[in-house]
Amino acid sequence: MPEVWVNVAERTGIDALRITTRDEPDYDKLMRFRLEILDREGITIDDIQQVIAEMEPLPGALEFLDALRTRWQVLVLSDTFYEFGEPMLAKLGRPTLYCHDLVIDAETRMISGWKIRLEDQKCATVEGLRAMNFKTLAVGDSYNDTNMLAAAHSGILMDPPQNVTDEFPHFPVVQNHAELLAAIEAAAESLGE
Repeated sequence: MPEVWVNVAERTGIDALRITTRDEPDYDKLMRFRLEILDREGITIDDIQQVIAEMEPLPGALEFLDALRTRWQVLVLSDTFYEFGEPMLAKLGRPTLYCHDLVIDAETRMISGWKIRLEDQKCATVEGLRAMNFKTLAVGDSYNDTNMLAAAHSGILMDPPQNVTDEFPHFPVVQNHAELLAAIEAAAESLGE
């Protein structure tokens, strides 16, 4: 999915909101930093959802998901929040999304916190699927994806920043949806899928 925080940074002119899990591996630290900025600047959930409503999926994303769904089950594991992800799901053909929830003040509409569904939920989900004898292939681009990639039968980095590539050289790297689809097909074949 397109990066919500980068789009909010562009709309508000607050460059500090461009920092993502591609830059900061400590998710709690990153979220505390973001919420401090939102509070200081008076940015509400409604402001953020207005930005999200104008966002479109990454070019080729829907076609990519459609190609995957013809052969395999697709589950999106994300450290986003349902309040951010829901508007994009309709544009992507409603893939199953597992993510977190925001805590929102009903009167002020300010985001006061977040509820993590489960610590390291991406990795835990992949481990759970493996425990049920599913073959798993995971794709990510950030620090917060690497445990999930390691837990999967096969893990792939898609268009990661150089710092992630350098720290995790054992994961294959692809740069676009066509390369990713080819890598998934090759991994699936090696897994007997």
